[in-house]
Amino acid sequence: MSKQSTKQLPKTRKSQHNADRPFAPGYGIGGANEGKGLLSWTWATRKLNSCRTFWLATIHAAHGHPHVMPVWGVWLDDAFSFSTGRKSRKGQNLAANPACTITNDDGAEAVIIEGQAAEVNDPAQLDRIAAAYKKKYKMDPRGMKEPIYSVRPEKMFGFIEKSFPKSATRWKL
Repeated sequence: MSKQSTKQLPKTRKSQHNADRPFAPGYGIGGANEGKGLLSWTWATRKLNSCRTFWLATIHAAHGHPHVMPVWGVWLDDAFSFSTGRKSRKGQNLAANPACTITNDDGAEAVIIEGQAAEVNDPAQLDRIAAAYKKKYKMDPRGMKEPIYSVRPEKMFGFIEKSFPKSATRWKL
């Protein structure tokens, strides 16, 4: 297991939720109205909190190809937390390379998280994650006796399809 996967996640400060436009040549982003229509951090967190099933993309440990699977998870303390089996393809991939991307299940109002998965070992943090899981899914992920990971976003993107590209937003955290 990589050292990255056992690191304690740093806390994100609210002042770090600054939004701007993503770099997207050819999509009509830029110009005089650059800041108009940006999505709020509250919009993004509301979308993450209301999503039941997320998509997790990892890098295949053996051959470097992308691997995408649905997962359950919770948005808590500015991080996405989920559980997966250590021997699952996702678990093996994260042990070799913690880089991952998570998306909600709504392409019309999308939120995309890019970051590094870190295995959670702090009992207080595990209790908070378990409480959020119980409220959302009526189950405690600790009962599976498998790792629980958190991903603190390095970058997050959001957009609303009907107002794209005006709504295209990037948060660098």
